[in-house]
Amino acid sequence: MSKELHEQINADLQAFQENPVEFMNRLPVKQEAQAGVAAAPFFSQDALARHDYIEARDLFRQQAVDSGKLDEGARALFLSNDQADRLTDSFSHAGLLSMENSGLMSARLAESPWSDDYWALYLGVLGKRYADPSFPKSSNWKVNFDYIQSNSAAFILASGNQEAINNLSPSEKYDILVGDRNYSLTKQMWEEGRRYYERYGTVETWMGICHGWSPASYMLARPANPVTALAADGQTRLTFYPSDIKALASLLWAKAAPRAKFIGGRCNTSNPQVDPQSGRIIAQDCFDTNPGTWHLAIVNQIGASRRSMVMDATFDYQVWNQPVLGYSYTYFNPASYMVTNSLAAATVAKANFTNDTFAAYRGNQTDSIVGIAMDVDYIVETRPSHQFPDGPHKDAVTRVNYRYDLELDFSGRIIGGEWYQNAHPDFLWTPAKGARALPSWEGRNPINPADWMSGQPIPSIWQQIAAITSEYGKAPMAAITERLIQLAN
Repeated sequence: MSKELHEQINADLQAFQENPVEFMNRLPVKQEAQAGVAAAPFFSQDALARHDYIEARDLFRQQAVDSGKLDEGARALFLSNDQADRLTDSFSHAGLLSMENSGLMSARLAESPWSDDYWALYLGVLGKRYADPSFPKSSNWKVNFDYIQSNSAAFILASGNQEAINNLSPSEKYDILVGDRNYSLTKQMWEEGRRYYERYGTVETWMGICHGWSPASYMLARPANPVTALAADGQTRLTFYPSDIKALASLLWAKAAPRAKFIGGRCNTSNPQVDPQSGRIIAQDCFDTNPGTWHLAIVNQIGASRRSMVMDATFDYQVWNQPVLGYSYTYFNPASYMVTNSLAAATVAKANFTNDTFAAYRGNQTDSIVGIAMDVDYIVETRPSHQFPDGPHKDAVTRVNYRYDLELDFSGRIIGGEWYQNAHPDFLWTPAKGARALPSWEGRNPINPADWMSGQPIPSIWQQIAAITSEYGKAPMAAITERLIQLAN
Protein backbone atom coordinates (compact mmCIF):
# COMPACT_ATOMS: atom_id res chain seq x y z
CA MET A 1 0.00 0.00 0.00
CA SER A 2 1.29 3.43 -0.92
CA LYS A 3 1.89 6.05 1.74
CA GLU A 4 -0.67 8.30 0.04
CA LEU A 5 -3.38 5.63 0.14
CA HIS A 6 -2.56 4.79 3.77
CA GLU A 7 -2.96 8.43 4.73
CA GLN A 8 -6.19 8.80 2.75
CA ILE A 9 -7.82 5.84 4.47
CA ASN A 10 -6.79 7.07 7.90
CA ALA A 11 -8.13 10.54 7.04
CA ASP A 12 -11.46 9.00 5.98
CA LEU A 13 -11.69 7.01 9.21
CA GLN A 14 -10.87 10.06 11.27
CA ALA A 15 -13.62 12.02 9.48
CA PHE A 16 -16.07 9.20 10.14
CA GLN A 17 -15.13 9.08 13.83
CA GLU A 18 -15.60 12.83 14.24
CA ASN A 19 -18.91 13.08 12.39
CA PRO A 20 -20.42 9.77 11.19
CA VAL A 21 -23.61 11.40 9.89
CA GLU A 22 -21.71 13.80 7.67
CA PHE A 23 -19.34 11.09 6.41
CA MET A 24 -22.19 8.69 5.68
CA ASN A 25 -23.67 11.28 3.30
CA ARG A 26 -20.44 11.89 1.39
CA LEU A 27 -20.08 10.49 -2.11
CA PRO A 28 -17.30 7.92 -2.41
CA VAL A 29 -14.01 9.21 -3.77
CA LYS A 30 -13.66 8.43 -7.47
CA GLN A 31 -10.75 8.85 -9.82
CA GLU A 32 -9.91 8.07 -13.40
CA ALA A 33 -7.94 4.83 -13.34
CA GLN A 34 -7.49 4.75 -17.12
CA ALA A 35 -8.31 7.49 -19.58
CA GLY A 36 -10.74 6.86 -22.41
CA VAL A 37 -13.05 8.95 -24.54
CA ALA A 38 -15.75 8.80 -21.90
CA ALA A 39 -19.38 9.11 -22.92
CA ALA A 40 -21.59 11.93 -21.73
CA PRO A 41 -22.93 11.38 -18.20
CA PHE A 42 -26.31 9.76 -17.66
CA PHE A 43 -27.60 12.28 -15.17
CA SER A 44 -27.25 16.04 -15.05
CA GLN A 45 -26.79 17.78 -11.72
CA ASP A 46 -30.45 18.85 -11.86
CA ALA A 47 -31.51 15.26 -12.46
CA LEU A 48 -29.40 14.16 -9.50
CA ALA A 49 -31.07 16.73 -7.30
CA ARG A 50 -34.45 15.36 -8.37
CA HIS A 51 -33.22 11.81 -7.62
CA ASP A 52 -34.07 10.72 -11.17
CA TYR A 53 -31.65 7.84 -10.77
CA ILE A 54 -34.18 6.14 -8.50
CA GLU A 55 -36.70 6.05 -11.36
CA ALA A 56 -33.99 4.82 -13.72
CA ARG A 57 -32.95 2.02 -11.40
CA ASP A 58 -36.52 0.95 -10.77
CA LEU A 59 -37.43 1.06 -14.47
CA PHE A 60 -34.55 -1.24 -15.37
CA ARG A 61 -35.32 -3.66 -12.58
CA GLN A 62 -39.06 -3.74 -13.29
CA GLN A 63 -38.55 -4.32 -17.01
CA ALA A 64 -36.12 -7.13 -16.28
CA VAL A 65 -38.48 -8.75 -13.75
CA ASP A 66 -41.47 -8.45 -16.09
CA SER A 67 -39.53 -10.10 -18.88
CA GLY A 68 -38.35 -12.89 -16.60
CA LYS A 69 -34.70 -12.00 -17.09
CA LEU A 70 -33.85 -11.82 -13.39
CA ASP A 71 -33.55 -14.93 -11.29
CA GLU A 72 -35.66 -13.85 -8.32
CA GLY A 73 -34.59 -16.99 -6.53
CA ALA A 74 -31.21 -15.32 -6.09
CA ARG A 75 -32.66 -12.16 -4.56
CA ALA A 76 -31.11 -11.33 -1.21
CA LEU A 77 -32.75 -9.55 1.71
CA PHE A 78 -29.79 -7.37 2.67
CA LEU A 79 -29.40 -9.22 5.97
CA SER A 80 -26.58 -11.38 7.29
CA ASN A 81 -27.90 -14.31 5.28
CA ASP A 82 -27.60 -12.59 1.87
CA GLN A 83 -26.98 -15.33 -0.63
CA ALA A 84 -23.80 -14.31 -2.44
CA ASP A 85 -23.26 -17.94 -3.38
CA ARG A 86 -26.35 -17.74 -5.59
CA LEU A 87 -24.70 -15.00 -7.62
CA THR A 88 -21.14 -16.17 -8.09
CA ASP A 89 -19.87 -18.83 -10.49
CA SER A 90 -18.12 -20.54 -7.60
CA PHE A 91 -18.14 -19.90 -3.88
CA SER A 92 -14.82 -20.99 -2.43
CA HIS A 93 -14.28 -18.44 0.31
CA ALA A 94 -16.58 -17.53 3.19
CA GLY A 95 -14.04 -15.91 5.48
CA LEU A 96 -11.31 -13.26 5.35
CA LEU A 97 -8.50 -15.60 6.38
CA SER A 98 -9.30 -17.96 3.51
CA MET A 99 -9.33 -15.03 1.08
CA GLU A 100 -6.00 -13.70 2.39
CA ASN A 101 -4.30 -17.10 2.32
CA SER A 102 -5.41 -17.55 -1.30
CA GLY A 103 -3.96 -14.21 -2.34
CA LEU A 104 -7.34 -12.67 -3.06
CA MET A 105 -7.02 -9.35 -1.26
CA SER A 106 -6.62 -7.90 -4.74
CA ALA A 107 -7.56 -9.17 -8.18
CA ARG A 108 -7.89 -7.84 -11.71
CA LEU A 109 -9.39 -9.69 -14.64
CA ALA A 110 -6.88 -10.80 -17.25
CA GLU A 111 -9.35 -9.94 -20.01
CA SER A 112 -11.04 -6.60 -19.55
CA PRO A 113 -14.72 -6.08 -20.36
CA TRP A 114 -14.90 -3.59 -23.23
CA SER A 115 -16.14 -0.02 -23.07
CA ASP A 116 -18.98 1.09 -25.32
CA ASP A 117 -21.67 3.73 -25.62
CA TYR A 118 -24.91 3.37 -23.66
CA TRP A 119 -26.81 4.22 -26.88
CA ALA A 120 -29.24 6.76 -25.50
CA LEU A 121 -32.88 6.75 -26.57
CA TYR A 122 -32.95 10.49 -27.19
CA LEU A 123 -30.30 9.98 -29.88
CA GLY A 124 -32.08 7.06 -31.52
CA VAL A 125 -30.35 4.16 -29.75
CA LEU A 126 -28.56 2.26 -32.56
CA GLY A 127 -30.17 4.65 -35.05
CA LYS A 128 -27.70 7.33 -33.96
CA ARG A 129 -25.38 8.34 -36.80
CA TYR A 130 -22.49 8.93 -34.48
CA ALA A 131 -19.95 9.36 -37.31
CA ASP A 132 -22.10 11.72 -39.40
CA PRO A 133 -20.76 15.25 -38.79
CA SER A 134 -24.18 16.72 -39.62
CA PHE A 135 -26.15 14.58 -37.18
CA PRO A 136 -27.54 17.11 -34.65
CA LYS A 137 -26.92 15.13 -31.44
CA SER A 138 -29.55 17.40 -29.93
CA SER A 139 -31.01 16.86 -26.47
CA ASN A 140 -34.38 17.04 -28.26
CA TRP A 141 -35.33 13.62 -29.63
CA LYS A 142 -37.46 15.08 -32.43
CA VAL A 143 -34.64 17.22 -33.81
CA ASN A 144 -32.52 14.10 -34.21
CA PHE A 145 -35.41 12.10 -35.63
CA ASP A 146 -36.33 14.79 -38.16
CA TYR A 147 -32.76 14.86 -39.44
CA ILE A 148 -32.85 11.13 -40.11
CA GLN A 149 -36.21 11.44 -41.84
CA SER A 150 -34.87 14.20 -44.10
CA ASN A 151 -31.69 12.25 -44.90
CA SER A 152 -32.91 8.69 -45.17
CA ALA A 153 -30.59 5.71 -45.29
CA ALA A 154 -32.35 4.53 -48.46
CA PHE A 155 -31.49 7.81 -50.20
CA ILE A 156 -27.87 7.65 -49.04
CA LEU A 157 -27.59 4.04 -50.16
CA ALA A 158 -29.01 4.90 -53.60
CA SER A 159 -26.51 7.75 -53.96
CA GLY A 160 -23.61 5.32 -53.86
CA ASN A 161 -21.58 7.74 -51.74
CA GLN A 162 -19.31 5.31 -49.92
CA GLU A 163 -18.25 7.78 -47.25
CA ALA A 164 -21.86 8.60 -46.41
CA ILE A 165 -22.71 4.90 -46.34
CA ASN A 166 -19.82 4.27 -43.93
CA ASN A 167 -21.24 7.01 -41.69
CA LEU A 168 -24.68 5.41 -41.41
CA SER A 169 -25.82 4.25 -37.99
CA PRO A 170 -25.22 0.69 -36.74
CA SER A 171 -28.90 -0.25 -37.19
CA GLU A 172 -29.04 1.21 -40.71
CA LYS A 173 -25.97 -0.78 -41.74
CA TYR A 174 -27.54 -3.87 -40.23
CA ASP A 175 -30.83 -3.37 -42.11
CA ILE A 176 -28.93 -2.99 -45.39
CA LEU A 177 -26.77 -6.03 -44.59
CA VAL A 178 -29.84 -8.26 -44.14
CA GLY A 179 -31.75 -6.77 -47.09
CA ASP A 180 -34.54 -5.29 -44.95
CA ARG A 181 -35.95 -2.56 -47.19
CA ASN A 182 -38.35 -1.53 -44.44
CA TYR A 183 -35.40 -0.71 -42.18
CA SER A 184 -37.23 -2.51 -39.39
CA LEU A 185 -34.48 -2.40 -36.78
CA THR A 186 -33.83 1.30 -37.35
CA LYS A 187 -37.55 2.08 -37.11
CA GLN A 188 -37.75 0.20 -33.83
CA MET A 189 -34.79 2.16 -32.51
CA TRP A 190 -36.50 5.49 -33.10
CA GLU A 191 -39.78 4.11 -31.83
CA GLU A 192 -38.11 3.52 -28.45
CA GLY A 193 -37.80 7.27 -27.94
CA ARG A 194 -41.01 8.24 -29.71
CA ARG A 195 -43.15 6.65 -27.01
CA TYR A 196 -41.62 8.85 -24.33
CA TYR A 197 -41.54 11.95 -26.49
CA GLU A 198 -45.21 11.79 -27.43
CA ARG A 199 -46.26 11.10 -23.86
CA TYR A 200 -43.99 13.49 -21.97
CA GLY A 201 -42.68 15.88 -24.60
CA THR A 202 -39.11 14.83 -23.87
CA VAL A 203 -36.85 11.79 -23.67
CA GLU A 204 -34.67 11.66 -20.57
CA THR A 205 -30.98 11.58 -21.41
CA TRP A 206 -30.29 8.73 -18.97
CA MET A 207 -32.46 6.29 -20.91
CA GLY A 208 -30.35 3.84 -22.89
CA ILE A 209 -29.19 0.25 -23.09
CA CYS A 210 -26.34 0.10 -20.57
CA HIS A 211 -28.13 -2.96 -19.17
CA GLY A 212 -27.30 -4.62 -22.50
CA TRP A 213 -23.78 -3.26 -22.88
CA SER A 214 -22.65 -4.23 -19.38
CA PRO A 215 -23.14 -8.03 -19.73
CA ALA A 216 -22.25 -8.06 -23.45
CA SER A 217 -18.89 -6.49 -22.60
CA TYR A 218 -17.71 -9.66 -20.93
CA MET A 219 -20.07 -12.31 -22.32
CA LEU A 220 -18.89 -11.63 -25.88
CA ALA A 221 -15.36 -11.16 -27.19
CA ARG A 222 -14.07 -7.69 -27.96
CA PRO A 223 -14.37 -6.82 -31.69
CA ALA A 224 -10.91 -5.49 -32.49
CA ASN A 225 -11.01 -4.56 -36.18
CA PRO A 226 -13.47 -3.39 -38.85
CA VAL A 227 -15.34 -5.94 -40.92
CA THR A 228 -16.19 -5.32 -44.56
CA ALA A 229 -19.32 -7.30 -45.42
CA LEU A 230 -21.27 -7.76 -48.61
CA ALA A 231 -24.90 -6.70 -48.25
CA ALA A 232 -27.85 -8.85 -49.22
CA ASP A 233 -28.08 -7.06 -52.58
CA GLY A 234 -24.76 -8.66 -53.52
CA GLN A 235 -23.24 -5.30 -54.47
CA THR A 236 -23.07 -2.91 -51.53
CA ARG A 237 -20.04 -3.20 -49.29
CA LEU A 238 -20.57 -2.21 -45.69
CA THR A 239 -17.89 -1.47 -43.14
CA PHE A 240 -18.79 -2.41 -39.59
CA TYR A 241 -16.35 -0.68 -37.26
CA PRO A 242 -15.72 -2.06 -33.75
CA SER A 243 -18.19 0.52 -32.36
CA ASP A 244 -20.89 -0.71 -34.78
CA ILE A 245 -20.37 -4.31 -33.76
CA LYS A 246 -20.33 -3.44 -30.07
CA ALA A 247 -23.60 -1.58 -30.58
CA LEU A 248 -25.26 -4.67 -32.09
CA ALA A 249 -23.89 -6.81 -29.25
CA SER A 250 -25.21 -4.37 -26.63
CA LEU A 251 -28.66 -4.30 -28.23
CA LEU A 252 -28.74 -8.09 -28.52
CA TRP A 253 -28.03 -8.44 -24.82
CA ALA A 254 -30.52 -5.71 -23.95
CA LYS A 255 -33.38 -7.34 -25.84
CA ALA A 256 -32.67 -11.07 -25.84
CA ALA A 257 -30.62 -11.75 -22.73
CA PRO A 258 -31.14 -15.00 -20.81
CA ARG A 259 -32.10 -14.95 -17.14
CA ALA A 260 -29.55 -13.33 -14.86
CA LYS A 261 -28.49 -14.15 -11.33
CA PHE A 262 -29.34 -11.18 -9.18
CA ILE A 263 -28.86 -9.81 -5.67
CA GLY A 264 -30.75 -6.67 -4.77
CA GLY A 265 -34.09 -5.29 -3.79
CA ARG A 266 -36.33 -2.41 -4.66
CA CYS A 267 -36.31 1.00 -3.01
CA ASN A 268 -38.44 3.77 -4.52
CA THR A 269 -37.98 6.23 -1.66
CA SER A 270 -36.08 9.38 -2.59
CA ASN A 271 -35.27 10.24 1.03
CA PRO A 272 -35.38 7.09 3.15
CA GLN A 273 -35.41 7.44 6.93
CA VAL A 274 -31.99 7.50 8.58
CA ASP A 275 -30.71 7.04 12.11
CA PRO A 276 -30.01 10.59 13.39
CA GLN A 277 -27.06 9.37 15.48
CA SER A 278 -25.18 7.38 12.85
CA GLY A 279 -26.65 8.55 9.53
CA ARG A 280 -27.38 4.90 8.63
CA ILE A 281 -30.40 4.22 6.44
CA ILE A 282 -33.00 2.52 8.59
CA ALA A 283 -35.43 1.35 5.89
CA GLN A 284 -34.38 -2.23 5.20
CA ASP A 285 -35.43 -2.14 1.52
CA CYS A 286 -33.19 0.89 0.97
CA PHE A 287 -30.15 -0.42 2.83
CA ASP A 288 -29.19 -2.08 -0.47
CA THR A 289 -26.67 -4.89 -0.76
CA ASN A 290 -25.26 -5.82 2.63
CA PRO A 291 -21.47 -5.18 2.75
CA GLY A 292 -20.98 -8.80 3.73
CA THR A 293 -22.73 -9.90 0.57
CA TRP A 294 -20.80 -7.35 -1.47
CA HIS A 295 -17.44 -8.55 -0.15
CA LEU A 296 -18.25 -12.23 -0.61
CA ALA A 297 -19.58 -11.58 -4.11
CA ILE A 298 -16.71 -9.52 -5.48
CA VAL A 299 -13.95 -11.70 -4.03
CA ASN A 300 -15.54 -14.98 -5.11
CA GLN A 301 -16.57 -13.72 -8.55
CA ILE A 302 -13.72 -11.45 -9.63
CA GLY A 303 -10.98 -12.97 -7.51
CA ALA A 304 -11.76 -16.69 -7.43
CA SER A 305 -14.02 -17.25 -10.45
CA ARG A 306 -12.10 -14.74 -12.62
CA ARG A 307 -15.22 -13.44 -14.36
CA SER A 308 -16.91 -10.05 -14.25
CA MET A 309 -20.25 -9.09 -12.78
CA VAL A 310 -22.40 -5.97 -13.06
CA MET A 311 -22.79 -3.56 -10.18
CA ASP A 312 -25.39 -0.84 -9.89
CA ALA A 313 -24.56 2.09 -7.66
CA THR A 314 -26.75 4.89 -8.94
CA PHE A 315 -25.61 7.46 -6.45
CA ASP A 316 -24.28 9.80 -9.11
CA TYR A 317 -24.30 10.45 -12.82
CA GLN A 318 -21.62 8.01 -13.91
CA VAL A 319 -22.21 4.76 -12.10
CA TRP A 320 -25.11 2.65 -13.20
CA ASN A 321 -24.89 -0.84 -14.69
CA GLN A 322 -21.10 -1.11 -14.81
CA PRO A 323 -18.98 -4.26 -15.36
CA VAL A 324 -16.40 -4.76 -12.63
CA LEU A 325 -12.74 -5.07 -13.65
CA GLY A 326 -10.91 -5.52 -10.37
CA TYR A 327 -10.55 -4.64 -6.70
CA SER A 328 -8.01 -4.26 -3.92
CA TYR A 329 -8.60 -4.01 -0.20
CA THR A 330 -6.86 -3.64 3.10
CA TYR A 331 -8.01 -3.80 6.72
CA PHE A 332 -8.65 -1.20 9.36
CA ASN A 333 -9.47 -1.52 13.03
CA PRO A 334 -13.05 -0.27 13.49
CA ALA A 335 -12.46 0.59 17.16
CA SER A 336 -9.20 2.55 16.78
CA TYR A 337 -10.04 3.80 13.25
CA MET A 338 -6.53 2.97 12.05
CA VAL A 339 -5.54 1.14 8.88
CA THR A 340 -3.47 -2.04 9.22
CA ASN A 341 -2.17 -4.83 6.99
CA SER A 342 -2.84 -7.42 9.70
CA LEU A 343 -6.18 -9.22 9.95
CA ALA A 344 -5.54 -9.96 13.61
CA ALA A 345 -4.83 -6.30 14.35
CA ALA A 346 -8.00 -5.25 12.52
CA THR A 347 -10.27 -7.69 14.35
CA VAL A 348 -12.31 -6.39 17.29
CA ALA A 349 -14.41 -8.65 19.48
CA LYS A 350 -18.02 -7.51 19.54
CA ALA A 351 -18.06 -7.69 23.32
CA ASN A 352 -15.10 -5.26 23.50
CA PHE A 353 -16.33 -2.87 20.81
CA THR A 354 -17.67 -0.23 23.20
CA ASN A 355 -17.55 2.67 20.73
CA ASP A 356 -19.40 0.89 17.92
CA THR A 357 -21.43 3.44 15.93
CA PHE A 358 -23.65 0.66 14.61
CA ALA A 359 -24.04 -1.40 17.79
CA ALA A 360 -27.85 -1.37 17.56
CA TYR A 361 -27.76 -3.05 14.14
CA ARG A 362 -25.29 -5.88 14.71
CA GLY A 363 -26.43 -9.44 14.05
CA ASN A 364 -26.97 -11.74 17.02
CA GLN A 365 -24.43 -14.24 15.71
CA THR A 366 -21.68 -11.62 15.38
CA ASP A 367 -18.54 -12.58 17.28
CA SER A 368 -16.08 -10.03 15.89
CA ILE A 369 -15.87 -7.11 13.46
CA VAL A 370 -13.21 -6.15 10.88
CA GLY A 371 -12.91 -2.89 8.93
CA ILE A 372 -12.40 -2.96 5.14
CA ALA A 373 -11.13 -0.22 2.82
CA MET A 374 -11.66 -1.34 -0.76
CA ASP A 375 -10.87 0.23 -4.14
CA VAL A 376 -12.95 -1.03 -7.06
CA ASP A 377 -12.13 -0.57 -10.75
CA TYR A 378 -15.05 -0.67 -13.15
CA ILE A 379 -15.50 -0.04 -16.87
CA VAL A 380 -17.38 3.06 -17.97
CA GLU A 381 -18.96 4.01 -21.27
CA THR A 382 -17.04 5.62 -24.12
CA ARG A 383 -18.09 7.56 -27.21
CA PRO A 384 -18.39 5.46 -30.38
CA SER A 385 -16.02 6.20 -33.24
CA HIS A 386 -14.49 4.73 -36.39
CA GLN A 387 -11.15 4.27 -34.66
CA PHE A 388 -9.46 0.88 -34.76
CA PRO A 389 -8.00 -1.42 -33.70
CA ASP A 390 -9.91 -1.57 -30.44
CA GLY A 391 -8.20 -2.86 -27.33
CA PRO A 392 -8.15 -2.55 -23.54
CA HIS A 393 -6.06 0.63 -23.89
CA LYS A 394 -9.15 2.30 -25.43
CA ASP A 395 -11.37 1.49 -22.44
CA ALA A 396 -12.33 4.04 -19.81
CA VAL A 397 -11.83 2.78 -16.25
CA THR A 398 -12.90 4.48 -13.03
CA ARG A 399 -11.77 3.65 -9.50
CA VAL A 400 -14.07 4.16 -6.52
CA ASN A 401 -13.30 3.86 -2.80
CA TYR A 402 -15.63 2.03 -0.40
CA ARG A 403 -15.38 1.88 3.38
CA TYR A 404 -17.30 -0.68 5.45
CA ASP A 405 -16.92 -3.29 8.13
CA LEU A 406 -17.68 -6.99 8.16
CA GLU A 407 -19.33 -9.03 10.90
CA LEU A 408 -17.78 -12.45 11.52
CA ASP A 409 -19.19 -15.39 13.46
CA PHE A 410 -17.16 -17.47 15.92
CA SER A 411 -15.59 -19.45 13.03
CA GLY A 412 -14.54 -16.34 11.12
CA ARG A 413 -17.29 -16.67 8.50
CA ILE A 414 -18.61 -13.40 7.07
CA ILE A 415 -22.25 -13.01 8.09
CA GLY A 416 -22.95 -9.30 7.58
CA GLY A 417 -21.58 -5.83 8.07
CA GLU A 418 -22.21 -2.10 7.99
CA TRP A 419 -21.48 0.50 5.31
CA TYR A 420 -19.64 3.67 6.32
CA GLN A 421 -21.26 5.54 3.43
CA ASN A 422 -24.83 5.50 2.18
CA ALA A 423 -23.71 5.74 -1.45
CA HIS A 424 -22.57 2.21 -2.19
CA PRO A 425 -23.33 -0.68 -4.58
CA ASP A 426 -27.06 -1.20 -4.83
CA PHE A 427 -27.66 -4.44 -6.70
CA LEU A 428 -25.35 -6.97 -8.35
CA TRP A 429 -26.11 -9.27 -11.24
CA THR A 430 -24.62 -11.41 -13.97
CA PRO A 431 -25.73 -13.89 -16.60
CA ALA A 432 -24.59 -17.43 -15.96
CA LYS A 433 -21.21 -18.43 -17.34
CA GLY A 434 -21.52 -19.51 -20.98
CA ALA A 435 -25.05 -18.14 -21.38
CA ARG A 436 -26.08 -16.85 -24.80
CA ALA A 437 -28.41 -14.04 -25.77
CA LEU A 438 -30.77 -15.49 -28.35
CA PRO A 439 -33.92 -13.88 -29.80
CA SER A 440 -36.91 -16.20 -29.52
CA TRP A 441 -37.56 -16.60 -33.26
CA GLU A 442 -33.94 -17.43 -33.89
CA GLY A 443 -34.02 -19.86 -30.99
CA ARG A 444 -36.79 -21.80 -32.72
CA ASN A 445 -34.71 -21.94 -35.89
CA PRO A 446 -31.18 -22.95 -34.83
CA ILE A 447 -28.48 -21.27 -36.92
CA ASN A 448 -24.75 -21.77 -37.05
CA PRO A 449 -22.89 -18.42 -37.24
CA ALA A 450 -20.17 -20.10 -39.32
CA ASP A 451 -22.70 -20.67 -42.14
CA TRP A 452 -22.18 -17.05 -43.14
CA MET A 453 -18.99 -17.14 -45.17
CA SER A 454 -16.69 -14.13 -45.33
CA GLY A 455 -17.14 -12.19 -48.56
CA GLN A 456 -20.63 -13.57 -49.18
CA PRO A 457 -24.09 -12.11 -48.46
CA ILE A 458 -25.82 -13.65 -45.48
CA PRO A 459 -27.84 -16.80 -46.32
CA SER A 460 -31.35 -16.13 -47.64
CA ILE A 461 -33.06 -17.88 -44.72
CA TRP A 462 -31.18 -15.57 -42.36
CA GLN A 463 -32.63 -12.57 -44.17
CA GLN A 464 -36.17 -13.72 -43.38
CA ILE A 465 -35.39 -14.43 -39.74
CA ALA A 466 -33.54 -11.12 -39.41
CA ALA A 467 -36.56 -9.09 -40.56
CA ILE A 468 -38.88 -10.86 -38.13
CA THR A 469 -36.42 -10.52 -35.25
CA SER A 470 -35.98 -6.81 -35.92
CA GLU A 471 -39.70 -6.14 -36.19
CA TYR A 472 -40.92 -8.15 -33.22
CA GLY A 473 -37.84 -8.68 -31.08
CA LYS A 474 -36.29 -5.24 -31.65
CA ALA A 475 -32.95 -6.99 -31.78
CA PRO A 476 -30.31 -8.12 -34.25
CA MET A 477 -29.78 -11.81 -34.85
CA ALA A 478 -27.34 -13.46 -32.49
CA ALA A 479 -25.74 -15.41 -35.36
CA ILE A 480 -24.97 -12.23 -37.31
CA THR A 481 -23.67 -10.35 -34.27
CA GLU A 482 -21.48 -13.23 -33.13
CA ARG A 483 -20.18 -13.82 -36.67
CA LEU A 484 -19.23 -10.16 -37.03
CA ILE A 485 -17.24 -10.45 -33.79
CA GLN A 486 -15.48 -13.56 -35.12
CA LEU A 487 -14.61 -11.77 -38.37
CA ALA A 488 -13.45 -8.69 -36.46
CA ASN A 489 -10.88 -10.84 -34.66
